[in-house]
Amino acid sequence: MSIQVMIVEDEKSIARFLELELKHEGFDVTIFHDGRDGYESALTQDYDVLLLDVMLPGLNGIEICRRIRTKSDVPIILLTARDAVMDRVGGLDAGADDYIVKPFAIEELLARIRTILRRTKKEETTIELNQVVMDMKAHEVYVEGERIGLTKTEYDLLHYLLTHLNQVCTRENILTAVWGFETEVETNVVDVYIRHLRTKLQTALTIETVRGVGYVIRQ
Repeated sequence: MSIQVMIVEDEKSIARFLELELKHEGFDVTIFHDGRDGYESALTQDYDVLLLDVMLPGLNGIEICRRIRTKSDVPIILLTARDAVMDRVGGLDAGADDYIVKPFAIEELLARIRTILRRTKKEETTIELNQVVMDMKAHEVYVEGERIGLTKTEYDLLHYLLTHLNQVCTRENILTAVWGFETEVETNVVDVYIRHLRTKLQTALTIETVRGVGYVIRQ
């Protein structure tokens, strides 16, 4: 499952640079340029790391951090051009996990992100949504407490959709994730396996078709 990173940075050139570098490292990136927009997204989306500029329109990074900390323990790194001791202390006191001063080397930021993820990562053994429970250790899926029989491919397909909730997954991306980069399987095979899953899941979970694009499970 890819790491979800939210960047709130009002300098668009910096935000774009960070987006490109993080995507190159395999992270999924969401960008906001206004503090209030970023704060609202942080409350409704499941991010793994937040990168917050301190000086932001709408709501500054330290205030965003302070408010989020009353609701979530998501890792937060503050980005700022201000290197005063009191600024660093204020950010950490607000609940930030780390603080990096601009300009910084992208390698340093990546190292800090990896360190925070290692420190905060918890092993996920189950995924639960509605009446469906996926036990990743046992490689089994239960609907209303009853185990349903899935083939390995059906299981991998369901796992991919469940770990990309609310994201429309294209047939091409599904093929790569489930069947592998060098597969010669045609994209219509995805449709066949989606039908198999729908039959087995019945009404416990809705796999929505986005016409001309792919599939999504919405939370």
